[in-house]
Amino acid sequence: MEVEVLNMEGKKVSTVELPSAIFEAPINIDLMHQAYVMQMANARLGTHETKVKSDVAGGGKKPWRQKGTGRARQGSTRSAQWRGGGKVHTPHMRSYNQNMPKKMRQAALRSALSVKAAESMIVVVDELKLKEPKTRLMASALDTLVGDATALVLIPATESYEGIQRSTNNIPDAKVLNANYLNIRDIMVYDKVIMPVDALELIKANLGQVGE
Repeated sequence: MEVEVLNMEGKKVSTVELPSAIFEAPINIDLMHQAYVMQMANARLGTHETKVKSDVAGGGKKPWRQKGTGRARQGSTRSAQWRGGGKVHTPHMRSYNQNMPKKMRQAALRSALSVKAAESMIVVVDELKLKEPKTRLMASALDTLVGDATALVLIPATESYEGIQRSTNNIPDAKVLNANYLNIRDIMVYDKVIMPVDALELIKANLGQVGE
């Protein structure tokens, strides 16, 4: 699949071939869903905790004798039916982590990128460079490249693109991401994917060899 390479002013400067193994791969919706669920589950901390009867202080003494009072028998004031008592059927600390084989994760990314490519949502630029790291300049460039659409901006390395990152931090509809950390959620959440040619080469290296 051949696409245009644009500059930061939105003008065509050349063309580039998007490898069919990555951008025209079979679209597997079930696999994409599984990868998305795994990523969202792994993001959960699982630090929720509630106290059961054995965790609540007090309640060691039987509140009244077993028989003869006319009231229902009670063994402890820390049972669940008492005010201040322990909780039942409530959440406790746990891990939500899910695992997925590397080949399946890569196939899910190829499917997601293929959806974007089929919808002409991949924008390739010759280079990501601003005169100075200003939010105003980055917002103007994004407006030129993607209009009102939200954008995921992929960069090949963090250090050399620090100005791009700083310029995008305060733009709510855009996110800068190292191409090495490309993930299913960000691809699906943002409308368009912007990448310089260098980032495209990194994606080829990470996802290009099907079956490895």
